[in-house]
Amino acid sequence: MSKIVFIGGGNMASCLIGGMLANGFSNQDITVSEPNEDSRQRMASSYGVLTTADNQAAVSEAEIVVLAVKPQIMAKVASPLATALDHKPIIVSIAAGIPVNALQNWLGQDLKIVRAMPNTPAMVQCGATGLFANQSLDNDQQTIIENIFSAVGYACWVNRESDIDAVTAVSGSGPAYFFLIYEAMIKVGQELGLDAETASQLTLHTAMGAARLAITSESAPHELRRQVTSPGGTTQAAIESFQSQNLESIFRNAMTSAVERAQEMSDDFAG
Repeated sequence: MSKIVFIGGGNMASCLIGGMLANGFSNQDITVSEPNEDSRQRMASSYGVLTTADNQAAVSEAEIVVLAVKPQIMAKVASPLATALDHKPIIVSIAAGIPVNALQNWLGQDLKIVRAMPNTPAMVQCGATGLFANQSLDNDQQTIIENIFSAVGYACWVNRESDIDAVTAVSGSGPAYFFLIYEAMIKVGQELGLDAETASQLTLHTAMGAARLAITSESAPHELRRQVTSPGGTTQAAIESFQSQNLESIFRNAMTSAVERAQEMSDDFAG
């Protein structure tokens, strides 16, 4: 079997593999273990990777095992793998809310486990992923894990497992915050007289341009905001309206709620 094995062949596994192959990984180094025959055929035809329906055989010689299944079925999928992991591969979980101690209970206590929190823009190679490892990885191991997730966007390490909950609140759930803002801007744009297509395209291209400018500029976001906010102008009127309604507090409450829910989910899985 291959060096890197994906357990599960869904959307996130597919986008990670596509990004990996576009960034120098060999399809002969990747195996996807997936019970659905149509999904296996799709992975094989789309990416030329090896496929199987036998999870235990797939992981028995793997160097890295990526658990790419939904949190609700993780225990059922992970527990039978324990007997095939005596060679101590690195385990990477991309399932939200499942803590390291739960994975250790299912897979084995002395494994190197990485929790990864990617987000949906990874599907267009613009993702953001936070990574946490329960044990120190050597340089080669850390590099290959980084490369897997950097293939679909930005990836960074955090020092504490609890930081993954903060990553969830910032980038894991973050795309939905922006989509909600886009919805509101498009709706109000139409109320102000624009047709739906024009309001939508202006909003989405403005969002894309603002993000690209913020990423490429040497100026911090508050400075970029200042540059576009002329004293007494239209932007200042809008910004002052946001501030009068305490936009920062709205985001603080929302993101804190996301963290609290992530902690509740971790507690549930930890048992």
